Amino acid sequence: MSLISRKMAGVLAILLTVSACSSSGGKAAEEGAGGVSAGKANTPNITVAMVTHAAPGDTFWDIIRKGAETAAAKDNVTLKYSSDPTSANQANLIQSAIDSKVDGLAVTLPDPPALMPVVKKAIAAGIPVVAFNAGITSFEGSGILDYFGSDETVAGQTAGERAKADGAKHVLCVVQEQGQVQLEARCEGVQQGFGGQYDKIYVNGRDLPSVQSTISAKLQQDTTIDLVVTLGAPYALAAIQSVSSAGSKAKVATFDFNPQIPPQIQSGALQWAIDQQPFLQGYEAIDAIWLYKVNGNVLGGGKATLTGPYLVDKSNVDFVAKFAAAGTR
Repeated sequence: MSLISRKMAGVLAILLTVSACSSSGGKAAEEGAGGVSAGKANTPNITVAMVTHAAPGDTFWDIIRKGAETAAAKDNVTLKYSSDPTSANQANLIQSAIDSKVDGLAVTLPDPPALMPVVKKAIAAGIPVVAFNAGITSFEGSGILDYFGSDETVAGQTAGERAKADGAKHVLCVVQEQGQVQLEARCEGVQQGFGGQYDKIYVNGRDLPSVQSTISAKLQQDTTIDLVVTLGAPYALAAIQSVSSAGSKAKVATFDFNPQIPPQIQSGALQWAIDQQPFLQGYEAIDAIWLYKVNGNVLGGGKATLTGPYLVDKSNVDFVAKFAAAGTR
């Protein structure tokens, strides 16, 4: 064993005590995370706030939270989770976390101009900050330690290239929330990767019946649209219904994943999904703060640590489906 390997083994031995039956981080945490478990740290308890822009009812965020809770159980972290889709309210939640003197802060940055000022207050207060999911272009050089997520422009290009390879002629990109940089980057990437006829519409993502009717109206208005690309799993399910109600021959594909997506791919109702692996984002955000606090580690070398894109279609959906059913994909 090399000197580096021996040192790392020593660090891990100090940091971790593996206990498969621990009441706070063993069997119960394992069951809650779909069988994902990695023991329990014997390091001092720390409190970490996670503040996201999750909208009520969006199941995507359940997966992120499950990842965060799994890491918290392993790392002896008290997790304080809060969310609000409105930037001003999210900023207030971050300020509340600063005021409560948390040991670490994990945040999403869908609206950097509105959120970076309060994030910089946290950094100035000596609170280590990690970003994830949204804000990949804003974290470098900001004092934020790490970023975990998908490069949404690259993910969009992947989707656009797949649409082109599938023979689509006219793509409609459906955005469920205005003003969020990561959603705009996805659609821009789709347009770049596709290179053909392209449209974009905005829908009210907090009202799924409205999402369905808006997409239906667009398909009835323009019958040349042959592929609808949504930016979240719940909206993909709505789009499938929209295609049916509009009498359209358009196909549907999506970004993001939840337990309802694999059966739709298996049946052919959904062509494919671009998965950014949100469980990893939540897990790594908490774990990164713990590693920084107990061992001074910083991941990524100042660059984002990517969790996607990972394309799921009929060729690999059966493998991924079991993890989606457990709520971790």
